[in-house]
This record gives sequence, C-alpha cells and structure tokens, in this order.
Amino acid sequence: MTTWPAGYRRKDYAELDSTNEEARRLAEAGEETPLWISATRQTAGRGRRGRAWDTGDGNLAVTLLLRPQASQAVTGQLSFAAALAAAEMVQHFAPAAAVTVKWPNDVLAEGRKIAGVLLEGGSGWLAVGIGVNLAHHPEGTAFPATSLPQLGIAPPSCDQALGLLAARFAHWYDAWMENGFETLRTAWLERASGLGAPITARLPHETRQGLFEGIDASGALLLKERTGVRAIAAGEVFF
Repeated sequence: MTTWPAGYRRKDYAELDSTNEEARRLAEAGEETPLWISATRQTAGRGRRGRAWDTGDGNLAVTLLLRPQASQAVTGQLSFAAALAAAEMVQHFAPAAAVTVKWPNDVLAEGRKIAGVLLEGGSGWLAVGIGVNLAHHPEGTAFPATSLPQLGIAPPSCDQALGLLAARFAHWYDAWMENGFETLRTAWLERASGLGAPITARLPHETRQGLFEGIDASGALLLKERTGVRAIAAGEVFF
C-alpha cells in the first residue's frame, strides 16, 4: 500500500497559485503523464464551483495530471477513484474513524468533510485535484469540516500521505481501465454516506429532496422522490 506506483512521476513545489493550474500549464506545454504535482502552499487554491480552498501549512494539496484515452464524460468517473483513494489514505492514518464518501466527490470522517476532489480538463488531458485536511480544517463551512487532529490523530507528513494516495489511486485507476466503472461504483457504494437516507440535493437551478438510492452506471446520483427515481448528474448533497 505504501510503494510509489511504477510509471508515475512527481513534481513538488514550495508554492503555487494552484496545483490544478500548474497541471493545466504543464499539459499545454506537452508534459509527460501520469504526473503528480504537489505544493506546500497554494495562493489561489480552489474547490468545486470556483470556491476558494485554503490549503494552509501541513495540509495536502496535490493534482494528478493524466492523458486518459476516453471521452471527457467518461473520465469524470475518475472523481470516484480519487475519492476512494483519499478515503483509504485517511482510513490508514485513522483506522478507528468512520471514513465514508459523499456524492459527488467528498470524503467524510465521522460525518465531516476531510477531503475533496476537483476534476478539470482540456484537450486530451485531465487534472485530478485532491485536497486533504491533514493538519487543520476551516470553520464555518456550509458542510462541517474536520481534520486528523480533531479525530485525535497526529497528522502525517504530506509526503507520507501522498505516497499512500498515489498508490491507492493507481490501484483504482488500473481497475477502471481494466473493468470499467462498475468496479469503482461497487467499492464507492460500500463506503457511501447516507445511502438509503433522506437527503437534500442542491442543483444549479433548484433544490430537490428525497431518499439517496445510490448511483447509476454513469455515476449520477439516484434520488427517490414521491413521483419516482430521478438521476442527478451534477449538484451538492446535504444530509
């Protein structure tokens, strides 16, 4: 679980505006992949929907640059691979904690967000950005956050965490390449938070409520409403 995966390179920086932005620059310059990019500090880190992501000292901010041979719609499934890898990494350091995944691409520890994933891409490349609250976490967020110290765990170094993360992502990426999304889907559902429970799904133009029935073969959330089951491709979930 701790061996750096064969064929994956890495570039480490003291400071970047954003590891995803660096991935974009490197991709457009023709950089070879797969490549992990890490930064001790980000000055313009971001999460989903353009939200700021404050990395801070001791937290993990990394991006994996890939050139997968698949359509952009299909490569979106790799957010589930990234979430699984991050969950397994967190579980390794906090074995007694309840570590789950939250649709579409968050990792929870004891019901609070400890990691997030942001996929961005361009012509022929994909950036898989992952942020993990190893040492500290923000307060006052829309969905409560946590970190390893709040769980009573001394945080590992970012280098230790990245080694585990890279190894587990390589495992899930290989499974996806060989067997398709169903392998990821099955493993993700085994860790899914709120499965079968009432949820609120905030969509771009409306808010829906119902029971979380799972995810379909494309990764869309299945929301059971009084009128039937609705597939939701993009949105945010609250319990």
